[in-house]
Amino acid sequence: MKTQFNILLFITCLAPLFGVAQSERVEPIQLGNMNHWMVREIKESFVIGGKTQYLYEITETKDTLKNNTPYKNMSSPWATSSVLATVNGVTKGSVTVFPEKRDNGYAARLETRIEKVKVLGVININVLASGTIFLGEMVEPITNTKNAQSKLVTGIPFTKKPTALQFDYKVTTGGPSKRVNGMGSGSNANRNDKAEVQILLQKRWEDKDGNVYAKRIGTGWELMEKTVSNWQNKHRLKVNYGDISKQSFYNNTMALKNGDNAYYTRNSRGKMVPIQEQSWGTQDEEVTHLIVQFSSSNGGAFIGNTDSRLWVDNVGLVY
Repeated sequence: MKTQFNILLFITCLAPLFGVAQSERVEPIQLGNMNHWMVREIKESFVIGGKTQYLYEITETKDTLKNNTPYKNMSSPWATSSVLATVNGVTKGSVTVFPEKRDNGYAARLETRIEKVKVLGVININVLASGTIFLGEMVEPITNTKNAQSKLVTGIPFTKKPTALQFDYKVTTGGPSKRVNGMGSGSNANRNDKAEVQILLQKRWEDKDGNVYAKRIGTGWELMEKTVSNWQNKHRLKVNYGDISKQSFYNNTMALKNGDNAYYTRNSRGKMVPIQEQSWGTQDEEVTHLIVQFSSSNGGAFIGNTDSRLWVDNVGLVY
């Protein structure tokens, strides 16, 4: 028996050298099957029409959240771009993420939309928002449209090292993008809209002043340029470890995030601060946080095309 065990161990150790396939596993991300949703009921201010908006959150909580209550995802790792906004005493709901029936369950449908705020019958402001789901938290209520990333707690604590992000998807790309944030119909962004998927692994730390820094340990990034009308099941986005800046697949979208492009988090003092990605890490270094994000549009805040759609289901991590 001992001899058989030693032979098996020997073969297992040699297998990678000879290209023998190793077993792998897929771990679903909590609530990544998109079957659990909560409804939020938002009563908008009378001065902008007094409509009731229904927002949807990915969570096991089944009760409808009423009375214009800000949402905080206490038991779900997922947040959405659908938000409650209160600006200068005016309450508005913006909905860009929807549950959609799929087979015996649901998928998430992400839509790029323009919210129009009218006061006394006059258009006061137009804001374009892409449909986005991400691991983290949306800080509500939104009180202004400045520095959109500072309203998002991006990423969750995490210590593993997956080889890929796996998910089901289909997509409709919307064509030419516009930047819309203010009066009028917006300006041409001089680019075509694409759906965007990303997975980032970071090693974060905080200094004595509450500043948060990070090394980028792993990167997976995909831009979807063409419409795909049929569900693509078990699609995989590879996680590339270490410095990828010299790799053939690298582009500026994948660059370290700093300055105006930085993601945000809440530091140990409860303050929202930018995550300053200082350098590329290596696969041997520890991981402290995971970022996963799906968006119907790319290019930054308030940029996209209102025909863009991305459907997502069955999100997991491959090991």
